[in-house]
Amino acid sequence: MNVIVCVKQIPDPALPGALDSSTNTLKRDGKLILDESDSYGVEMALQLVDKAGGGEVSLVSMAPNGEVSGLRTALAMGAAKAVLVSDPALQGSDALTTARVLAAAVGRIGGADLVIAATESSDGYTGTVPEQLAEVLGLPSVTFAKHVEIDGSTLKASRQTEDGYDEVECPLPALISVTAGVVEPRYPSFKGIMAAKSKPVDTVTAGDLGVDPVGWAGAGQQISDVAKAPERAAGEIVEDDGEGFAKIVSFLENLKVI
Repeated sequence: MNVIVCVKQIPDPALPGALDSSTNTLKRDGKLILDESDSYGVEMALQLVDKAGGGEVSLVSMAPNGEVSGLRTALAMGAAKAVLVSDPALQGSDALTTARVLAAAVGRIGGADLVIAATESSDGYTGTVPEQLAEVLGLPSVTFAKHVEIDGSTLKASRQTEDGYDEVECPLPALISVTAGVVEPRYPSFKGIMAAKSKPVDTVTAGDLGVDPVGWAGAGQQISDVAKAPERAAGEIVEDDGEGFAKIVSFLENLKVI
């Protein structure tokens, strides 16, 4: 069984973020790490391949400056190889362009029985790329998967909803987006970290993949301004003088809560 996992490399969320003053976009010019939300997909892929008794896990990613630090973490976990799309022309790409680029990268690897993505990235939160990627690839899509099994050529998943779980089945090949907690990601071992240094990472550009237009031109938009969110106003203090409940009821009525 061959599984391809879409992984995003992001600025370390433990460090203060910064915006590029010329584009009003998040600066990504330093070391990037594996998005924690994607570690669940990598682990799920490794477990599915182990259970199938054969195959391999491959990775696809978009990142500037040829950055591979996050990819090396996923390779150290056990993935076999990766395709990195790194191209200055990609700056400003929207979610759909990102899906088109990742789809081309998936096609470059080829032979996938399953494509796995996170539900959403930790630095973008659009939550739309997995579904757009499935549409571009022409694959059935199962979102918010909390439990995944492969039965022959059929994928069975428990899909998390506000009311519980939907039991979903679809034929392979398919694309799934997994939620946090679907599995417990392993920590890369020292042996895995050393082995990851020699695993192949095929670095390509959008032009190599034949994807055009990309970046701001493909998005057809720009970020004209960024403003700080307003500070939260101080709450109203109700002192109970024996009639405090009436003041609370009146306050809630004004908010149309009751």
